[in-house]
Amino acid sequence: MNIDTRAEFAATPDKAFAMLTDKAFQEEVCQRSHARSHDVSVDGNTVKTSRQLPAPDAARPFTGETLNVVEDVAWADADGDGGRSAVVTLKVPGQPVSFNGRYQLAAAGAGSVLTLKGELKVNVPLLGKKLEEAAAPALLAGFSTQEKVGADWLTR
Repeated sequence: MNIDTRAEFAATPDKAFAMLTDKAFQEEVCQRSHARSHDVSVDGNTVKTSRQLPAPDAARPFTGETLNVVEDVAWADADGDGGRSAVVTLKVPGQPVSFNGRYQLAAAGAGSVLTLKGELKVNVPLLGKKLEEAAAPALLAGFSTQEKVGADWLTR
């Protein structure tokens, strides 16, 4: 299932990038996404998070009450306008679920916009498409939480 969404930040791309790669910011995103537990590591331009999240209702018969979601974001160096791109991978260990995509961070108006494009895949015969449709709102909610935390973060 194709995912294509965007978030806006009231900051230049360099400030938005600094926020997106700040460990405390990522920890707050994990907390506000209702993670029961989480781990965050930032190493230069690479951000890795691992969260134990409540499973979506449609997935619980297959996964149990919770899912461990591991996300890796590898940012490229800034371009001439301060924008950046990143490779985004999301996996659910022990489950046939993955997301492979890209972030694009660019100047927009007085701030910046972060777009996320990629493919969410659930490799389960006959049920994969239905499970992708059930999982997509959770993926989009996580992205929306990042935008909400970012709005708060940038006013501090």
